[in-house]
Order: sequence, then C-alpha cells, then structure tokens
Amino acid sequence: MANNLPPFHIVLIEPEIPPNTGNIARLCGATGTILHLVGKLGFSIDDKHLKRAGLDYWEAVDIRQWSSLVELQQAFPGARFWYTSKKAGRTHLQADFQAGDFLVFGKESLGLPEDLLQHHPEQSIRIPIHSPVVRSLNLANAAAIIVYEALRQTGQLDE
Repeated sequence: MANNLPPFHIVLIEPEIPPNTGNIARLCGATGTILHLVGKLGFSIDDKHLKRAGLDYWEAVDIRQWSSLVELQQAFPGARFWYTSKKAGRTHLQADFQAGDFLVFGKESLGLPEDLLQHHPEQSIRIPIHSPVVRSLNLANAAAIIVYEALRQTGQLDE
C-alpha cells in the first residue's frame, strides 16, 4: 500500500481448510497485510488447494508461522490484538482499529478458545449476522470484512 502506516496482521489459529487460507493469503497480498499461521495446520503448506486459492500471488504475501499464539505475542510486545468470534459482545464497527493491529481468527470448526475471549472481552469483536439459521460466516469472508473495515477506519482506502 502506498502509505507510511505499519501493516495490519491477520492471524489464523490452526486453520483447517486450504482454500480459506489461500483466499486469505490473496487478501493479504492485495492489502499489504501480513499473514501469521499459528499452531498445527489442518493441511500442508504445499497443498494444491491452498496454492490454487492463492493463485500466483504467493510472492506478494508475507507469511510467518508460529507454534503458538503466545510465541507470536511475545515476538510483538505491546501490539494490539483483536479476537474475532460470533460470541463477542462488540461488533467490528465498534472497534477502534489502529494501523499495525493483529486481527485474530480461530479455526473453522471451533473458532477461538472460550478462555481467550473471556480474558479479552474489550478486544473481542464479531460481525453481526441477522439470520436465526446462519451461525457463522466463511473464514475468508470474515477476514476480508474485518481487514477492510480496519483499512477504512485508518484512512487507507482513500487512495
């Protein structure tokens, strides 16, 4: 991106579905966002579905792997982390994003651990869903919604 602000970070905790991660990698490449993969992945980094979803944009993506969220947080002391969950009280529109924030998403089947959300209620956010039938959004769609709201709030879409 053509600005001097630090990039946002998308953090995927134990992602399970290769096309979701590939699509999020493409999102990161398009927005200058750094992608962090944390914990045990549900696929190989060499997975053909992962590569297909990212198309030929992999060289445009800064991907980093971590064994745990604690390890990542220790590497970035003082960083702000936003935890996304359908169980959060605040919406993503109520967050006050700042350039350089970490946007954390849980695995597709379980989301983020309940204790993590309980320890960080002020940093936990959700995307409103107005259907009694639909329980959650696709991970790649949720990541796109959150990162673009963060970019909007920080004036990075005005280019």
